[in-house]
Amino acid sequence: MQPLDGVTPRDQYQALGMSTLAFTVCFAVWTIFSVIGVRIQQDLGLSDTQFGLLVATPILTGSISRVFLGIWTEQFGGRLVFTLQMLLTAICTWLLASVTTYEMFLVAALGVGLAGGSFIVGVTYTSHWFSKERQGTALGIFGAGNVGAAVTNFGAPFLVVAFGWEDTARVYAVVLAVMAITYFLFTREDPMTIARRRGERQTASVLMQLEPLKYLQVWRFATYYFFVFGGFVALASWLPKYYVGTYGLELQAAGMLAAAYSLPGSVFRALGGWMSDRWGARFVMYLTFIVSLICLFILSYPETRYVVSGIEGPIEFSFGVNVALFAFLTIILGFVMSLGKAAVYKHIPVYYPEHVGSVGGLVGMIGGLGGFFLPIAFGAMNDLTGVWTSCFMLLFVIVLINTIWMHLAIRAMEKRKYPALARAQELSDLPDQPYVMSDSPRTGMHNHRNTHT
Repeated sequence: MQPLDGVTPRDQYQALGMSTLAFTVCFAVWTIFSVIGVRIQQDLGLSDTQFGLLVATPILTGSISRVFLGIWTEQFGGRLVFTLQMLLTAICTWLLASVTTYEMFLVAALGVGLAGGSFIVGVTYTSHWFSKERQGTALGIFGAGNVGAAVTNFGAPFLVVAFGWEDTARVYAVVLAVMAITYFLFTREDPMTIARRRGERQTASVLMQLEPLKYLQVWRFATYYFFVFGGFVALASWLPKYYVGTYGLELQAAGMLAAAYSLPGSVFRALGGWMSDRWGARFVMYLTFIVSLICLFILSYPETRYVVSGIEGPIEFSFGVNVALFAFLTIILGFVMSLGKAAVYKHIPVYYPEHVGSVGGLVGMIGGLGGFFLPIAFGAMNDLTGVWTSCFMLLFVIVLINTIWMHLAIRAMEKRKYPALARAQELSDLPDQPYVMSDSPRTGMHNHRNTHT
């Protein structure tokens, strides 16, 4: 008996819908410091580096916890783990309102960051409800819960202005607690967990679940996610401050423009999943990286004044990105990053169907660590260089490295397995099952089916 036998479309849609809603709320909580952190910085007189660390600290917990939460989800089921994770995070978020010193803010932020671990719980739970052919679309829809960042960037500034940052944190805590209870009441155990409890499938040990982490292929996927997800989270947290500092906008206006970036960076993840199912994850990753390089190159260019010695005297002109162009480019950037997030996670259930939790947890952790380190780097570069656009310069370098590595890995794989393709001008897509690859765990397989993964 297969785990999906007897599962109806209604069961699938209910599991997907509730998981997506819960992840949206968790993501909104996870990025709360992007807004309340601006007020906290003003109240405590923090430097940009200190602000970057404060914003990034929840990302650290959310990233590291993904590995453990992924393993626990495989062992105990997503319904229980998701519920307990949300309740614990709600308690930490409520306690945030009583903090008064910077050091304690950092400690409290670690607890709030547990909200970020919800991603791998939802990915594992959702993937167990769908067949391999539909997992890309399903996980893309689930990943649209990243829109929680847009909810925070848009709504939290108004709550802060009306009630203060302390009551804003309390509102978020109550909403998350209600979501946890609702989730537990309106979901049921996934088919894989039920099969394990019946003894139809064995629960892998922790060491077995961690076994795929020794393959270079997994870490390569993780570096892609470092940019498409870690960079997304970092910018979602950094842009409100960027708009205030660079263009002199009020917090509410800055939050709305930051939400304009976060929204396409979230909702179009479902489109990325569909595109990965239809045309292949490789095509989507190339599209993501190439468009990102173009956008980041323009965004990296600081406002500059030029003086040219002309025939009749000096000629002065300047170049800069105004707020309208900046907002447009960040929206495009957010859009392609959302496609890339779905494309990365399309690979995992295909290559590692028995290790979705552990492999997805590692990839999510590395991506989340991007969301931790990058805001700190943004603040430090601001303090050191005094150039606001330095954050985009850093992102440009990261994307360039990822693009080169991905292309070289693809060409090496194809030349090794299909010598004729070494002369081909157009790249084929990834196979449904990995061939003999030095960085792939399935070194003994010679399956020659082509599908779009």
